[in-house]
Amino acid sequence: MDKLNSITSFVEVARTGSFTQAAEHLGLSRLQVSRHIQDIEKWLNLRLFHRTTRKVSLTIQGEEALSYCQQILNQVSDLQSRAHSHNNELVGTIRLASPIGLGQHKLFDAIEAFTKRHPQTRFELLLSDSLSQLVDDRVDIALRYIHQPDEGLIARKLMYIATAVCASKAYLTQHDTISDPNDLATHNCLVHKKHNVWQFQRNGNTQKVTVKGNIVANDMGVLLKAAKQGMGIAHLPCDLANDHLLSGELIKVLPEYTTVGSHIWAVYLSRNFQQNVVRAFIDFLAEQWHHDIL
Repeated sequence: MDKLNSITSFVEVARTGSFTQAAEHLGLSRLQVSRHIQDIEKWLNLRLFHRTTRKVSLTIQGEEALSYCQQILNQVSDLQSRAHSHNNELVGTIRLASPIGLGQHKLFDAIEAFTKRHPQTRFELLLSDSLSQLVDDRVDIALRYIHQPDEGLIARKLMYIATAVCASKAYLTQHDTISDPNDLATHNCLVHKKHNVWQFQRNGNTQKVTVKGNIVANDMGVLLKAAKQGMGIAHLPCDLANDHLLSGELIKVLPEYTTVGSHIWAVYLSRNFQQNVVRAFIDFLAEQWHHDIL
């Protein structure tokens, strides 16, 4: 029995919930993966999966074994990285969750730079504006726009991103003038589904306005596109909005006010058994983004 290959197959089947998908990801046949699972179950004298014709799920014993097996693979990957450290090489895969807009723009540039520096690294990206579950999604790092991470998670602050309330020139010329945040209550606002209260600050005073409109989305990219097409007013992170503000496609609304931004955090479960390549990428992001205020 090749224990390392069997452990690798076990972890991948647990991650994907499918023998077929695990085989495709590992470049093996489904039969090889099935034999690996049989071998490791025989070795441990445990049943690791509930199997039906439609679904594969971990048993209680399988969930416990998965934690140990993932640690083994992380340590092997760390050993590989350390073995290459004499020539500054990193080896390994990072499973990374990110908001869609951040992943398509700023994060992509960082990954490109990191992989050029360390060509034996690879990334599995989960792009979603919903919060990834670090355990269920087997995520090494989750990047999040939050003011403060939840207790129980380990997080590192990477950068601050300002926000801007903006609209197209066409929209602003066709609708009533906006001179106060409360005026937004009568306008068509393009709303992120988790953010319908917009907060403005001026001269030490804060105003909160509950907004509404005909488009609600969980993707900032959709709201950006709708704003550029003159469909309404959007509250966008500046990493998405800045280029369009500079080009004139969008115009900042209420420029004499500031809006509350948020920090980008790298969130992860534990420093114990964390792969060397994961630590290196978090350090790289912190170094690259530390002085950026968008």
